[in-house]
Amino acid sequence: MSYDVIIIGAGPTGASAALFTSKAGKKTLVIDNEQSVTKRAWIENHYGVEAIGGPDLVEIGKKQAAKFGTEFVTGKATQLVKNEDGFEITTENGTYTGKHVILATGLSVELAEAAGIATKEGTEPRIKSIVDCDAQGNTSVKGVWAAGTTAGVSMHTIITAGDGAKVAINVISELNGARYVDHDVLKA
Repeated sequence: MSYDVIIIGAGPTGASAALFTSKAGKKTLVIDNEQSVTKRAWIENHYGVEAIGGPDLVEIGKKQAAKFGTEFVTGKATQLVKNEDGFEITTENGTYTGKHVILATGLSVELAEAAGIATKEGTEPRIKSIVDCDAQGNTSVKGVWAAGTTAGVSMHTIITAGDGAKVAINVISELNGARYVDHDVLKA
């Protein structure tokens, strides 16, 4: 089975990206190794939320994305290879193909480096390396995008979630061939 978008990581960045891609009708798979640093956080600086534990924030985000059809698999992505149809992602549990890949791998650039994607020095304390990408999330490999902490934005969940959404909008726009906008309105 092939996906329009495969997202590696289900923390705030990845789940936010998946929420947008799935809601836009793009067949989306999220591969998650259950290692999100957010699962160890207490959050009181996330707009619209008074206070929340990181594990709850992660689960809510995953539920929001699943509501629109995102599929989730648990496993560590061990290999990312470009093929004639897009990309093949290998985990210890299986292999998945997709047209676009969003790296939302948080503190880890291991998969990106193994795939030959350019990295550079990190931008936050304790983060040694990040994926080298432009402001839209494009990496050195066309069709592979980076978002969130792995792309060099601040580790704050509100910022990484927003960056995941931004990169997802760019991926959707590329798939559609026109700028994508998603504005919900109050229901009467």
